[in-house]
Amino acid sequence: QVQLVESGGGLVQAGGSLRLSCAASGRTLSTWAMGWFRQAPGKEREFVAGISSSGSSTYYSNSVKGRFTISRDNAKNLVFLQMNSLKPEDTAVYYCAANGHLSRITTTNDGGYWGQGTQVTVSS
Repeated sequence: QVQLVESGGGLVQAGGSLRLSCAASGRTLSTWAMGWFRQAPGKEREFVAGISSSGSSTYYSNSVKGRFTISRDNAKNLVFLQMNSLKPEDTAVYYCAANGHLSRITTTNDGGYWGQGTQVTVSS
């Protein structure tokens, strides 16, 4: 079992920045691929960013590439999502995800774990 708790969401103006954090407990984080997903009102949950267990490989959706950066600190069991140049269309609930398979963390996180989500609202 892996428990994931997100923090760092909030309200920000367009063009601003936020840094999301995900604290993992229950098992050693270093064996899991990690990712961030988001779900806007009336839309399906979508992949945002993913990172391999070692942190050597990162992946991004086209909509956030160049603006968001995913990173991890395995010693502290933490995963981060630095979000810059935020746009109103980035408004969503953001979820931290953990999966034993990197390919799944970059798609739908089938068979993986989810956090409870943190709200990010970007005003225009």
